[in-house]
Amino acid sequence: MRFFDKIFGKKDDKKEDKNGTPASNSLKVNLDYIKNKLKDCDDVIYRDIWVGENQQYNLAIVFIDGLVDKNLINDHVLHSLLLDSRQAAPSIEKIKGNLYEVIKKGTITGGDIKEITDLDKCILSILSGDTALLFEGSPEIVIISSKGWQMRSISSPEAETVIRGPREGFTETIRVNTALVRRWIKDPNLKIKQIQIGERTHTDVAVLYIDDIVDRNVLDKVMERLKNIKIDGVLESGFIEQLIEEDWHSPFPQVLSTERPDKVAGSLLEGRVAILTDNTPFALIIPTTLATLFQSPEDYYERWMISSLLRILRFLAAIVALVSPAVYIAFTAYHPGLIPTKLTLYVAATRQGIPFPAFFEAFIMEATFELLREAGVRLPVPIGQTIGIVGGLIIGQAAVQAGIVSPLMVIVVAVTAVASFAIPSYSAAIAFRMLRFIFMSLAAVFGLYGIMLGFMVVLTHLVVLKSFGVPYLSPFVEIDISDLADTLIKAPIMYFKNRPEILNTPDRRKMKDLRGEKIESIEDDRRDNNDKKQ
Repeated sequence: MRFFDKIFGKKDDKKEDKNGTPASNSLKVNLDYIKNKLKDCDDVIYRDIWVGENQQYNLAIVFIDGLVDKNLINDHVLHSLLLDSRQAAPSIEKIKGNLYEVIKKGTITGGDIKEITDLDKCILSILSGDTALLFEGSPEIVIISSKGWQMRSISSPEAETVIRGPREGFTETIRVNTALVRRWIKDPNLKIKQIQIGERTHTDVAVLYIDDIVDRNVLDKVMERLKNIKIDGVLESGFIEQLIEEDWHSPFPQVLSTERPDKVAGSLLEGRVAILTDNTPFALIIPTTLATLFQSPEDYYERWMISSLLRILRFLAAIVALVSPAVYIAFTAYHPGLIPTKLTLYVAATRQGIPFPAFFEAFIMEATFELLREAGVRLPVPIGQTIGIVGGLIIGQAAVQAGIVSPLMVIVVAVTAVASFAIPSYSAAIAFRMLRFIFMSLAAVFGLYGIMLGFMVVLTHLVVLKSFGVPYLSPFVEIDISDLADTLIKAPIMYFKNRPEILNTPDRRKMKDLRGEKIESIEDDRRDNNDKKQ
């Protein structure tokens, strides 16, 4: 940590105290301050309104074109002000009181309405898409919620597709995303705390949790780390993820990201904390364990046998994606005697004439496939799919015909690539892809002993790794029989009676024992019948 501080510079712990600018009683002074701050901003609209019986007092509204709903301002703000405010007597106190009463009673249908006396907060509200209403002779400013910018409609998340389950995903607007979660959990205990992060962007960040379920220690850690973030701007939730994770040099993600509201709702019901960031559809779920990275939302929508089989397949796919090329290198270069004789002769025959050792052969193919994968992601979708499929086939076939790699190596690389796609979490899949090259290097130097050494180092790192105080390998390192029902396999849903023990939730009960209640009711009926007979 000190080494990186010396290279990239030490942290500046000095905090700048930014006091707000109080509003004046003069409308001209307030408008001049706002115009000076928003100088050379041609999208800012200023509108003067004259009120009173003789129209000798004026008001002003300020908003930004493109961030507001113009129909709301024209039909429900300006129309109401121009008609109702002029009916007041020519006294500024009376005019102000009348206007605020009209707003408070709902004549102006602007949704959220608040009153402030700070010009800097007023400018921030204007830049956020609200409309500011300023009065002559009063320092109070009315902020009318009028956000109405263009946004992407709700669509199916492309990175987390499911066969069975809802098709809606988050958008780039935080208020739409919080509403989607509210649709799933209609509980007054679902709390949403909103803060702003970024000295210049002032990005809205919402922390979601269920009050009577969440572990207060985890919630306090999340809020503390969010409030300690001092940065110019937060452009995506990835900024927050990197700034709040505990072990930033670990390849494994300690915060789970998702685009699915149902996944966030399920995590909240377990006792986790969710973070929604404006301008991005990716939500963060805290805390995260290795087991949650291999879980898909449709695991809970399908029957337990299907879900368990798919989960076992994902874990096997992760092992294949991690060590397949390394095992090929170890057997080919160091331990050919451990494989059957016929297979050894076949491998030797396919490698006849190959000018490179097995390590360079595997490294070239893996690097080429990663290059094709990255190129396919960056290109437009139709071209990207073509480049990924055709490029892989052509390059693989050409490499075999040219005698650079063996046909078996092409099969190993292809199986490894397919296995990496079976991991539900994209961040976890990248971690396995990076570690794959380290295992290949260890296998090239030490053979199978190198692979075992790599496994020991990775497992040791995972054992000590924590996500907001929760062990990363839970519940395997802290075995609880009930928690094992939702890890490597998924038990029948009637066994999900309690929330995970590792989350330390105050309310652990998740589902009543329906069968037990049925048995008790039968026994009660029998007792009643016996009492009647007696």
